[in-house]
Amino acid sequence: MRRASSVLLFRTLAAARAGSATSIAVPNRFIQATLYGTTAGSSPSSRRWFSSILGVAAGTSLGVGGALIAASSVSHEVLAKEPPPSHALPNDVVLYQYEACPFCNKVKAFLDYYDIPYKVVEVNPLSKKEIKWSEYKKVPIVMVDGEQLNDSSAIIDKLGERILSKKKADSTSEEDEETKWRRWVDNHLVHVLSPNIYRNTSEALESFDYITSNGNFSFMEKISVKYAGAAAMYFVSKKLKKKYNITDERAALYEAAETWVDALNGREFLGGSKPNFADLAVFGVLRPIRYLRSGKDMVEHTRIGEWYTRMESVVGEPSRIKA
Repeated sequence: MRRASSVLLFRTLAAARAGSATSIAVPNRFIQATLYGTTAGSSPSSRRWFSSILGVAAGTSLGVGGALIAASSVSHEVLAKEPPPSHALPNDVVLYQYEACPFCNKVKAFLDYYDIPYKVVEVNPLSKKEIKWSEYKKVPIVMVDGEQLNDSSAIIDKLGERILSKKKADSTSEEDEETKWRRWVDNHLVHVLSPNIYRNTSEALESFDYITSNGNFSFMEKISVKYAGAAAMYFVSKKLKKKYNITDERAALYEAAETWVDALNGREFLGGSKPNFADLAVFGVLRPIRYLRSGKDMVEHTRIGEWYTRMESVVGEPSRIKA
């Protein structure tokens, strides 16, 4: 089965190399929407990963393993979550998402850590029928007691203001550090992920196997997206490497992981004894790739593993309400 899959992908790659724009059945716009919740018509500030991957605008890297987070085999002290006061909790939170979207995973890391119950609506990236009602056509979208919130960072900021109004850092330097590293996630860290998870055909297929298994696709869509998408992203990742002058994708990933560990400066978390929004942003973006080949290599070859395991422990089980 694995050999047959590889043969099919290589045939798709060969067709793409032949120069036919229609050889790949899934258009760039569809793949973009599938992976990142954005389209070429979105603004540069919100396009992030995928747009830059395509050379259209700044972009971000796929979070294709979000639901693969398994119980860690390493024994660590279980850290407590930080639930807000019950009176500050929203009554109804609904997240419209793509399971593989990294920014959706960033929002989920925030909701899970603060133990905010939420429902999930999985959006079909082709029809987007689940968000037909919204003028804003990207994910994540969060409805909070009937109020629509858009864009992952804005969602987290607004929810933070609502439920953590008395827990904001008193020190300006602490706020500056947190903001600096949240921006680093969106402006740097995300750009090194796609070249890693799509660096060869086997890793591209691994990524799209997750996407098609967990996304909202019909049977025929699953088949076309898996092989055509993997082939397209294999080439797209090469464009991203060139755009950001990445010569060795694994070295770039390891460097980013080490940069984050250096920022911790011996602390358990950037927030000190508890994670702050920057910790949650880094964790949310890395969580999807953790159990893919690239994520395993990252943990094996850098110092980030201990921090990551602490984050897994403190974020804990999802607060998602199962339908």
